Amino acid sequence: MIVFDNFKIFQSVATLILALLTRYIITLSLHKIQIKFGFQKARILVINKIVSIIVYSLIIVFISFIWGVERQELLLFISSFLTVLGIAFFAKWSILSNISAGIIIFLNYPVKIGDTISIIELDNTITGKIMNVNAFFITLKTDENELITVPNSVILDKPIKYKNN
Repeated sequence: MIVFDNFKIFQSVATLILALLTRYIITLSLHKIQIKFGFQKARILVINKIVSIIVYSLIIVFISFIWGVERQELLLFISSFLTVLGIAFFAKWSILSNISAGIIIFLNYPVKIGDTISIIELDNTITGKIMNVNAFFITLKTDENELITVPNSVILDKPIKYKNN
């Protein structure tokens, strides 16, 4: 028979409300920062997604502690998850390089969504307008309205000619 502890339920609900309120305040703050400093909406959306993932992860951890999950059990689960994730990245190293390149492109690269770029290769040059920057790839739209996905690592490895819009 499952016995519910009213105090644990109260703590869980209070933790959930506090975390969601914190996320809401951060979202509003990011919106104000976007307006004040003129950041692109796409960058603010990505930062908001990262903040949401962190807040939801912390909710899970705190509620686990409230309901009596031992620290060693939680650490064992987290370390097992990270080990499996590490093996998956090692198995496909290019995924990790694309994620790293995506972070570099997002934080410190001269092109942004809406810019037109040309990826220069020996035999083939790809030209298109940047429609989306993702963790793994950039989506370009050509003059023929074709969508092309280019891995982020290619953007850092190849010469790029760009025109800011």
